[in-house]
Amino acid sequence: MGIYVNPGNIAFQRINNSEYVDKTQLIDLINARIDTNNNLVCISRPRRFGKSFAAQTLSAYYDCSCDSHVLFDDKKIAECKSYTEHLNQYNVICFDVTSFISVARRTERPLSVVPNMITDALQKELVESYPYLKPDMSLTECILRCVEGTKEEQGRKFIFIIDEWDAVIREAKDEPAIQKQYLDLLREWFKNIAFTPKAVAAAYMTGILPIKKDGSQSAISDFEEFTMIKPSEFGGYVGFTQEEVRTICENKNADFELMKLWYDGYSFKGAGSVYNPNSVIKAAKYGDFDSYWTETSAAEGLMEYISHDYNGLTKTIAELIAGIDVKVSVTGFANDLTTFRGKDDVLTLMIHLGYLAYDSVNKTVRIPNEEIKLEFQKAVKEVKHTETLERLKASEQLFLDTIEGNEDAVAEQIEKIHMEETSPIHYNKEDSLRSVIKLAYYTYRDNYVQWEELPAGAGYADVAYIPKYDSGYPILVIELKWNKNAETAIEQIKNRHYPDSFKGLGREIILVGITYDKDAPVGNRKHICKIEKVEME
Repeated sequence: MGIYVNPGNIAFQRINNSEYVDKTQLIDLINARIDTNNNLVCISRPRRFGKSFAAQTLSAYYDCSCDSHVLFDDKKIAECKSYTEHLNQYNVICFDVTSFISVARRTERPLSVVPNMITDALQKELVESYPYLKPDMSLTECILRCVEGTKEEQGRKFIFIIDEWDAVIREAKDEPAIQKQYLDLLREWFKNIAFTPKAVAAAYMTGILPIKKDGSQSAISDFEEFTMIKPSEFGGYVGFTQEEVRTICENKNADFELMKLWYDGYSFKGAGSVYNPNSVIKAAKYGDFDSYWTETSAAEGLMEYISHDYNGLTKTIAELIAGIDVKVSVTGFANDLTTFRGKDDVLTLMIHLGYLAYDSVNKTVRIPNEEIKLEFQKAVKEVKHTETLERLKASEQLFLDTIEGNEDAVAEQIEKIHMEETSPIHYNKEDSLRSVIKLAYYTYRDNYVQWEELPAGAGYADVAYIPKYDSGYPILVIELKWNKNAETAIEQIKNRHYPDSFKGLGREIILVGITYDKDAPVGNRKHICKIEKVEME
């Protein structure tokens, strides 16, 4: 019927004709909320995680101006009890806020005009579509009149679907007056006791940022929120699930293990592993495992965020690149792009943007996969953090010393990192020892797959680095122990038959054993290294 009001199902037809993964059971979750006290839903997730696809799917399903049976009868939603009850039964208002911002930018108008642009566009379409509406009616008057209907035409409530709802908040991050104008529009729709219950059957908003916590966004405080920190029942719809990715790999004859390495890493309760959908589709289509984040503005944003050094953020970034899980508190984040009270706020923003994966059980973050790790490494080089670059240089030299068998140099560097990065009370803990190895060798993680195994017994940790298919590097097996000689560490590697795991790879294996006296005084725990090369067929 229109562009924003009852836009039909053409957009979903295009999606359905493409590389389509059936996520239509999302509709059932929204159906359960229609005309209830929790009918307002706000779901945030990163760029390129299928926000627009979800919005267009919902629009095609609810839109009363079209018949979408043929599009949905063979989809998962058709198996749900709510399927026919709500199919094509509502007026739909569906729009992407960024489209209005783009027009404002192109016509050199300020962002303050965006709320009026939205209102005017919707009101104009409604008047053109319904003859009984008058041009001098306000938008809310038009909507209420449509809900009432006429003798000839059934009245219907509206379902609002707003894509990139937070775009004005992000674009006008330093302009609270413009933000207020936009939020006042949302208040008129969703926090108006004379309008909302009568006109709004349900509302689905999606964007990148959660709702701001400082009260300035009270206009949308009635929305129930689902985020990258706690998506709850919507976790399986944030991205692709593991089974969905496995099916894609089977259909496209793509390597599932590589797909998992490159694009997995997000995990939500009840959903399991979740993958970046845009990257999975492109990797399967082109047969090329690479970072597809470079095609988005998200990659540029990362450089801005890591350029800050709140409470040692630079050190934390190095730990994350090394593959170390980092503790974080997500409770204080104000949910905007300007209010950062410390390192934890920056890390929390990175969770929402998809740069980091959050472990809700352990309250830690990590770089989820190879794709994002590459973006971090690029960003670190671009922002030219002196401390981080020094870490990179030292790590590169450590790798070369390991390859060349410079045992004293390797021992000295491991000892230095062990002392600088580990507190006295954690110095001899297994997790700390393993983290020391990962942090020491982190610069070459883009050429290796990191493998960890914690053998029985206390006081040591081992890490193996297996070269990726396209590199000619040797396999590294590294063990850090205490109160043993370095030769014993090497023998333990052999006795546990770690090298046998790599038979058939045709690679040189370098065994690295490192030890120290844990009972020596702090600052005098000299590390000793033994390096041995093994040829494997």
